[in-house]
Amino acid sequence: MLDSLLAQFVLFWAVIDPIGTVPIFLREARNLDAASGRKLASQAVAFAALVLLFFVVAGQMLLEAMGVTLEAFQVAGGILLFLFSLSMVFGESKPSQELKLAKAAGPGRAIYPLAMPSIASPGALLAAVLLTDNHRHAWGSQVGTTLVILAVLFATWVLLLVARPLQKLLGIAGTEIISRIMGLLLASLAAQQILVGIARFYHLKPMLP
Repeated sequence: MLDSLLAQFVLFWAVIDPIGTVPIFLREARNLDAASGRKLASQAVAFAALVLLFFVVAGQMLLEAMGVTLEAFQVAGGILLFLFSLSMVFGESKPSQELKLAKAAGPGRAIYPLAMPSIASPGALLAAVLLTDNHRHAWGSQVGTTLVILAVLFATWVLLLVARPLQKLLGIAGTEIISRIMGLLLASLAAQQILVGIARFYHLKPMLP
């Protein structure tokens, strides 16, 4: 159980990428005082939490209403996660990509681009649905997954609160290096999701959890 929760924590840390969110937050909070910056961080994380929890509760129902099997969603999602991870490793890192989005953002900056797509990223939404499937995961396991999501969001909130000192410590180069390492980890996890989805579709018994 502990190993599973640890793997989930690594997965959600990779897809949410709290450190990669720091540069986006710093740009949005550059003209704010300390109190307003803390408020912006809290609003962004709270909204992202609401979106992720909605997908935890209703994501599977949406799939079933559309007639999409979890295996198909898992394989398709794994492919998308893999492509996303390649962009993190070989293309522009998450900070570079989303700083461009931030330049075009108007009011409601706590929602866009901070809460979405930076914190509640497509990969995070996908992972939330896959790991809370009612047919494969008991309620206790789903509660554990939800707590893992909240733990990563809490870590994100803490990092945003200390964003300015963290920027001085890591620098732009540091955040980009960490983002690329997260991309490599995410590629491995995406490949595992694809293999598990294929194995379950053909009723095989994979060695993977």
